[in-house]
Amino acid sequence: MSDALVPPDGPVGAQPETPVCARHSDRPTRLRCTRCERPACPDCLRDAAVGMQCVDCVNEGQRSVRRARTLVGAEVSNGRAIITPVLIALNVLAYVVTVFQSGSPMNNDRSGLFTATSMIPELTAQGEWWRILTSGFMHFGLIHLALNMAVLYVVGQHVEQELGKLRFSAVYFLSLLGGSAAAFYFGTVCQELAGASGAVFGLMGALLIVWKRKRRDISTIVVVVAINLVSNLFTNASLLGHLGGFVIGGLLALAMVRAPQKNRNLYQIAAMVAAVVLLGGMFALRAGALDTDAEVILEIARTCRPN
Repeated sequence: MSDALVPPDGPVGAQPETPVCARHSDRPTRLRCTRCERPACPDCLRDAAVGMQCVDCVNEGQRSVRRARTLVGAEVSNGRAIITPVLIALNVLAYVVTVFQSGSPMNNDRSGLFTATSMIPELTAQGEWWRILTSGFMHFGLIHLALNMAVLYVVGQHVEQELGKLRFSAVYFLSLLGGSAAAFYFGTVCQELAGASGAVFGLMGALLIVWKRKRRDISTIVVVVAINLVSNLFTNASLLGHLGGFVIGGLLALAMVRAPQKNRNLYQIAAMVAAVVLLGGMFALRAGALDTDAEVILEIARTCRPN
């Protein structure tokens, strides 16, 4: 047996035990995170400003960084719009069902689904309140659907990026109800309302306000809105429905962009609640005015409905 001295770290040439990844105990590695200095395998490392950091340090750093926000307080997102294509899909699906039921792409308003969901003031006043919402997903023929969905696709993506998913959804549906409320309150008894136009006009009103606040060019939006409103005078489209949606969408966006940064969410929620109260009051007042004999109301509704 040799009496030669052995170095304290082991014999000369001996290799120390290879450490293992802090997150994967079965993966030996000589790499380390430059922040926490824990061993990490290549799958657990990410490029950083200096060296490489493990995924845990990267996530911790992201949580400590304040996310950029839009003018109304929504988190800035570089991804694709989500709510806009979902709304388009729902409208197209509803149209396909009505076409299947009616057997006609242009006379789909004769389908059972369309009859049960379009907004007829007299039937709505008699308790069929779902019509004020469901009518926004019905369309009179393919052209009506295509025009609304084209505008929704273009405008909706911009508004969703500016407002964020929750605020965008609130503006869309409250604008839809705003169009229904205007047509219901100011319109004739024999008017039948259907289409996403009120909601789409609400999005255009919202985009107009947001871009104006950001000092972007709004001339294109103004021209599109003006052309659509003027065209209402020569078609059967509901001018009241379009105006109602436009006003509600614009006012909500105005409340959002002008809300003080402190308690901004509270102010914006209050604006939405105020819109709900206003629209609910319009529906209630008009329903009270139409509160006559039920049989007469149903007869009027059948007479007014186009064949």
